[in-house]
Amino acid sequence: MRLSRYFLPILKEDPKEAEIVSHRLMLRAGMIRQQAAGIYSWLPLGKRVLDKVNAIICEEQNRAGAQEILMPTIQSADLWIESGRYNDYGQEMLRIRDRHDRALLYGPTNEEMVTDIFRAHVRSYRDLPLNLYHLQWKFRDEVRPRFGVMRSREFLMKDAYSFDLDLEGARASYNRMFVAYLRTFHRFGLKPVPMRAETGPIGGDLSHEFVILAETGESAVYCDRNLLDLPIPGEDTDFTRDLSPVIDAWTGAYAATDDMHDEAAFGEVPEERRVSARGIEIGHIFYFGTKYSEPMRALVANQEGEMVPVHMGSYGIGPTRVVAAIIEASHDAAGIVWPKSVAPFDAGLINLKPGDEKTDEIADGLLTRLERAGLEVLYDDVEARAGAKFASMDLIGLPWQVVVGPRGAAAGEVEVKDRATGERETLSLDAAVNRLVHDKA
Repeated sequence: MRLSRYFLPILKEDPKEAEIVSHRLMLRAGMIRQQAAGIYSWLPLGKRVLDKVNAIICEEQNRAGAQEILMPTIQSADLWIESGRYNDYGQEMLRIRDRHDRALLYGPTNEEMVTDIFRAHVRSYRDLPLNLYHLQWKFRDEVRPRFGVMRSREFLMKDAYSFDLDLEGARASYNRMFVAYLRTFHRFGLKPVPMRAETGPIGGDLSHEFVILAETGESAVYCDRNLLDLPIPGEDTDFTRDLSPVIDAWTGAYAATDDMHDEAAFGEVPEERRVSARGIEIGHIFYFGTKYSEPMRALVANQEGEMVPVHMGSYGIGPTRVVAAIIEASHDAAGIVWPKSVAPFDAGLINLKPGDEKTDEIADGLLTRLERAGLEVLYDDVEARAGAKFASMDLIGLPWQVVVGPRGAAAGEVEVKDRATGERETLSLDAAVNRLVHDKA
């Protein structure tokens, strides 16, 4: 993609309204634009990152046995009245009425709707377990939206919902999602720490937040340092087997959000292993039993032919929030430093003298070779000072920078910079291509 044809509205100055690093850098890098309080448009660079985050989420959900659907953003109030949550949810719910004066709402979550889908089609224990998920926009009318997409009113959510015959089956489903979340966040380049947490308006009696440690975190968190070094389950994880040993390893050490913190229990952790920090929530999973299936009559026939309410769980990741969390965890004074798995482009190709015949020839040839090798490249072919070009590339944080200047072009050489380490090398054209292709593989 040539920068001269790409919509990338970079800001030179820090926006005054940005309170945290991710908000500031997302606005400066031209990833988002605020349309109203807590409501953002995602511009081309940001949308590319968001799409890559979504793709990883879907891959791991599918790997764990969940099946993707798509539910609407607007829901009937009747379902929420039936579950008993309509009046309990509070002012965060945006309530509306259509032209026929029917009560509707912009969905803040989908437990009621997915339960309605389930009860219309599933009748027997033989159809269980079942896990349905979707990626859809949600709206919660936050009293004070802040921190950009970290706490916005409209946001993208991956929410999955499991259905099982009994508690044993439901816990197995919960464990599968627990492991899927560990893998998902690891692929984002993050270190997830699962922590016991309050269930809030979702309900239920078992809940874990997945948190990353960050100075700009919203709340205090407490954990055993050993959790930061536990190995993440690999690609060969068999989701059909008993995953309890994995869960036990991750939940056996102390870890709690502020609202669940027990100072006495934390004091039993050896002092050198106690971590008191700020944390950013990047995912939340819940088991809530028959909270929705009983009032909404989501029943199946068990082995004895009795109609019993199914046991349910829900599992949320906010991809829009995750993008900001990745930036909070991975940036430096110059800008964003994207993990390779979610970077908007694999490399930035910088032509220091557009219009110079030899420089153009080398840069254009490199673009062709890299794209044919399967790399996504942003080619800076615009007229600008070298310093401005370097600053822009550092700001948007692509993993690699390939710099083509007149002197190097004459010698058949380019400079390659690793954004994460800052290391620079002068390489031949073939060596530069091989370096990036090998890294991509």
